Amino acid sequence: MKSIRIGTRNSALALWQAREVARHLQNHNYLTEITPIVSSGDKNLNQPLYSLGITGVFTRDLDIALLNDEIDIAVHSLKDIPTQLPHNIELIAHLERDYPQDVLIRRQSAKDKEFHELKLATSSLRRRAFWSKHYPDTQFFDIRGNIQTRLQKLEEQDFDATILSLAGIKRMKMDINYEMLPVMIPAAAQGVIAIAGHSEKPEINEILQSINHKQTQICVEMERNFLSTLEGGCTAPIGAFAEKIENQIRFKGALCSLDGKNYIAIDESFEYNEEENFGEKFANIVLENGGRELMAEIKSQL
Repeated sequence: MKSIRIGTRNSALALWQAREVARHLQNHNYLTEITPIVSSGDKNLNQPLYSLGITGVFTRDLDIALLNDEIDIAVHSLKDIPTQLPHNIELIAHLERDYPQDVLIRRQSAKDKEFHELKLATSSLRRRAFWSKHYPDTQFFDIRGNIQTRLQKLEEQDFDATILSLAGIKRMKMDINYEMLPVMIPAAAQGVIAIAGHSEKPEINEILQSINHKQTQICVEMERNFLSTLEGGCTAPIGAFAEKIENQIRFKGALCSLDGKNYIAIDESFEYNEEENFGEKFANIVLENGGRELMAEIKSQL
């Protein structure tokens, strides 16, 4: 078989993720080649993502390359992939999740400040809302770009700290101080590398099954079902995290108002079975406990 063409965004982190997929495939004796593609999300670093008015801003250009047969597979951070996929594109495989957590990075001059005193840079609605639940008077700033760009802005601009995904820091082997944030529930599927493919390439999709991590797949499908049932296509402050230990799963999920004042959460431990859609079930519990009204309020504010 010819080389498998791996499409990726061209940031350092995205290329690392593509090489990781290539390594897994090469371990199964498949040839690979990496094709970097500049995404629309990477081109526009001045607007926060929610104001661009579209989902899939980081995946759209790779979707087009897949549909045009310029690449065979596309590698993404799964949290960037919309829950509704374009026609003929499927999620084929997931690598094992490594670091799902959010972490706080401070500039040196703010190292002694209390959390409630920090001026915080993040463009994530979820991070802003969940943080505001605990620290309602926080002053927020928009920040976009890759990890290196954000850390540079942290040193140069007038804010004290930012929140990043621990996975990116670890994958880039960055030697920086960070603080864990137990008050934050991660974005659905945070810390997972996913591989999308074309539904009409069964031979390649079957190969990808050989590198799929089933336990990770079970957890992230639950998280994404929770997300899609709640949001219905709207970007909203939603966190979801499932962890599987043997046949037991602990699921934590939350929906939060933009100002952090209204917070509806669920925390359940249960025995897994593949027949039941637990993500949808838990999302419906949230919706029935005020989530429906809260989602309508969020949609009206965005």
